[in-house]
Amino acid sequence: MAHNETIEPSFHEMVQMFAKEAVPHVQKKLLAELPFKGSLTEKEHHIKGIMMSMEQCDDVLEFNFPIKLDNGEFEMIQGWRAQHSHHVKPCKGGIRFASDVNMNEVKALASLMTYKCSVVDVPYGGAKAGVKVDPTKYSLGELERICRRFALELAKKNFIGPTTDVPAPDVGTGEKEMAWIADTYANTVGLGDINALSCVTGKPVQYGGVEGRSAATGLGLFFGVSNFLNSEKNCKACGLDKPGIAGKTIIIQGFGNVGSYAFRFLQEGGAKIIGLIEIDTALYDASGLDCKELIEYRNAHGGVKGFPGAKEVDRKELMYHECDVLICAALQKQITAENVDKIKAKVIAEGANGPTTFYAHKQLLKRNIMVIPDLYLNSGGVTVSYFEWLKNLNHVSFGRLNFKHEKENAMCLLRKSTDWVVV
Repeated sequence: MAHNETIEPSFHEMVQMFAKEAVPHVQKKLLAELPFKGSLTEKEHHIKGIMMSMEQCDDVLEFNFPIKLDNGEFEMIQGWRAQHSHHVKPCKGGIRFASDVNMNEVKALASLMTYKCSVVDVPYGGAKAGVKVDPTKYSLGELERICRRFALELAKKNFIGPTTDVPAPDVGTGEKEMAWIADTYANTVGLGDINALSCVTGKPVQYGGVEGRSAATGLGLFFGVSNFLNSEKNCKACGLDKPGIAGKTIIIQGFGNVGSYAFRFLQEGGAKIIGLIEIDTALYDASGLDCKELIEYRNAHGGVKGFPGAKEVDRKELMYHECDVLICAALQKQITAENVDKIKAKVIAEGANGPTTFYAHKQLLKRNIMVIPDLYLNSGGVTVSYFEWLKNLNHVSFGRLNFKHEKENAMCLLRKSTDWVVV
């Protein structure tokens, strides 16, 4: 598709377009299964109203607050928190720190969270937050002040709390930031609330977190890709020779939390990672890259640029290189109407949120390039966050106490979240 044939919509508009396309399928199911007292016409109107209510976010809050820098100067910080749906409470969604984040992006991500939670059957409404900062440009003390002040701004508007809105890590944030936010809430508006620490998930283990939360999204991606490739029907549909993950050639875009863990688990599963695309470089090795070597190099040099064990190539060209699976684990809108015709992968795995645009998705399907959707593939994080939230509310001492049948219940939920096959 030529670029001038289609004007790509904004991220939020793109999410709405995907949702509207799904509505007719959902309406049929609701019409058949939803309990309702009234005539068929009244039921149809009721269902239509439900679908309309999902088009926009219920609440969107914008924040502007000053932060004192280490040099004594002040800087205004801008941020947003969007709550897409209150059909169940609390709302759930990460906090993103990025210099290019905006309200449209936050609303889109909040919408996706609602649908993602529904896919894995965890009882949350979708939410998301964005703070317009580049975390690499601030000192540790400055980042702490930003996090704590943002937590207070959320609390003042009742946009954080164990039963109202529970944030989590996202791009640019992690365990450290969640610990600051939880501590701020627990020592201010949550003072005296025995459930205060459950106001956020993704915390350090010693502060109420759970083992494996950092790896959860990447591990879920591995399970999703493996489950897809283990189906002979799926492999035949997209032109792969044989089922199974062993020997499959994979290119990964993004080596952050999701991409690095997915890389590790896929390599351990027998896949060959021939390419890695990062923000400042791209690495290629036809014989396969090694995750452990890359992580050691990144830890020593602050990135993978200059890694001696692979050939540096053009970032865009590597994305268009032939492979069995292209994993998009960076940011949204990476495969668009402009570049979709150049994609040569047989399977697109959406590790990031919304990496494939509405028009590009249609073109990929026309070419029999299968897309494993983000709502399913990157839901491991919110699934484990749900476990953490429940443990906090039940005041379980981590590593020392487990409720009866807890392991069996957890495994049932995990199986449910990975039980997906293309029809």
